Amino acid sequence: MEIFKDFHFEAAHRLPQVPPGHKCERLHGHSFQLRVYVEGEPGATSGWIMDFGDIKAACKPVIEQLDHYYLNDIEGLENPTSENLCRWIWDRVLPALPELSAIEIRETCTSGCIYRGNRSAV
Repeated sequence: MEIFKDFHFEAAHRLPQVPPGHKCERLHGHSFQLRVYVEGEPGATSGWIMDFGDIKAACKPVIEQLDHYYLNDIEGLENPTSENLCRWIWDRVLPALPELSAIEIRETCTSGCIYRGNRSAV
């Protein structure tokens, strides 16, 4: 069974590796939507997999690094595609949240990425 918690952050970026003249080569911003999935079985007594507050606490430092920043200036996000952003977030959340099962990022209402991660990063 999986549960999820949604977050959002505002950030600017540009994609330096796209073909010349591509619109994403120019500086622009997004209202990013982040969904963090956790997998497990509900506890016999608690009835839940995890307290949503624990997910929020594990993600807070990562969100603070991203919100209202220029993503290209963050180490590891020099080419901040949705795919690279998912991996970057996964690597930082997983140590605090070993039950992590997926990271979903939406940069627009219709476009995004889901990453089911590399567990060896723990």
